Amino acid sequence: MKRSGTADLPLHYGKVPPWLYERMSVLGLSIIEVILMDYGKDEVLRRLADPFWFQSFGAVMGMDWHSSGITTSVMGALKRSINPNSQSLGLYICGGKGKFSRETPSELIRIADKTGLNGTDLVRASKLSAKVDNTAIQDGYQLYLHNFILSDNGNWSVIQQGMHESDGTARRYHWHSGNITSFVENPHTGINGISRGRILNLTDSEASENRKGILDISHTDSAEVMKDFARLILPAHHDVQASDVDLKRLGALLYVTREQQPQNFEDLLMLEGVGPRTMQSLALVSEVIHGAPSRFADPARFSFAHGGKDGHPFPVPVNTYDESISILRKGIEKSKLGNSDKLNSINKLHQIVATAEKDFTPDFDIQQVIEEERQNSWRFGGKTVFGDAQKPDPPKPIQLSLF
Repeated sequence: MKRSGTADLPLHYGKVPPWLYERMSVLGLSIIEVILMDYGKDEVLRRLADPFWFQSFGAVMGMDWHSSGITTSVMGALKRSINPNSQSLGLYICGGKGKFSRETPSELIRIADKTGLNGTDLVRASKLSAKVDNTAIQDGYQLYLHNFILSDNGNWSVIQQGMHESDGTARRYHWHSGNITSFVENPHTGINGISRGRILNLTDSEASENRKGILDISHTDSAEVMKDFARLILPAHHDVQASDVDLKRLGALLYVTREQQPQNFEDLLMLEGVGPRTMQSLALVSEVIHGAPSRFADPARFSFAHGGKDGHPFPVPVNTYDESISILRKGIEKSKLGNSDKLNSINKLHQIVATAEKDFTPDFDIQQVIEEERQNSWRFGGKTVFGDAQKPDPPKPIQLSLF
């Protein structure tokens, strides 16, 4: 089995406010639906198994761009919105955080009974992926979250997360059945995390001698795992800095959506509610749907779609968020009736921005862009976990003194 990747994240506490969680559920479902329509179920599983894409996906939905909370919140929102539609979508999400992770085997058996899949094999895959990350890779992280995402054709991805014993960080592990030839040699598709020095990795292909003496703890397979997978390591700072984003890509996005507004956008601009700020959000949503894997190396850039719940890089522009959802939902419903014009327009927006990047030279101050977003946040219904964005006070007049 091959793990697809991992991600190391600063540990964040606190709940997602209901006003954001509701919107995350709808936007997350909408993005997954469009990927299903355009690329299929296996592509959804592949995306979820990519730690860079997953972090960007969470950021575009208004979660803190670098925190561990993205994993719990995104998977919770997806489970809530996808499972009631599983029969039509062909996707199922099992497990969750804490006690919900332990419900995964029974959930898989129920799904297997409905779909005719081999429940025993699915439960085995779930348990072995958890055993490898909790036991075979002794990196100091203890699992507290396990999600198993399954398609009705039997393919799957696993997203699970562990907490470090002492340093306040979390590590997310990604698995994808399409990459797996053995559970014991290089099984991950990616790991997201901060380097903590030497670790005992019994899944590494060079650890066979150690495994012979140790790995009979599982009485199932030996373990060799972890070589060529994606590893995302995010910084401890909460604010978005220039070093966190691809300035050429962000600059081209801002130029196209705020300043250029070419005639290619005519069909988009004819849609009700689509102004420059909504186009900025839609362009990043479109990139999450249609972008190539190489475009997700800087997840912080995707927070410029709908901000972050803690106010970084700026408050969540709720009105813009709702416009993004409305346009995407209308496009999906029309596409189901045979009219794909709206969804094609959103796809075209990403293509126009990507084309503009080729000749774009970044010459702007990212902190100035962030400050402008914060100053205007009240206009777009800005919200954070701390409250509503307020209209800034007008500058005080300077009183001249004669003496």
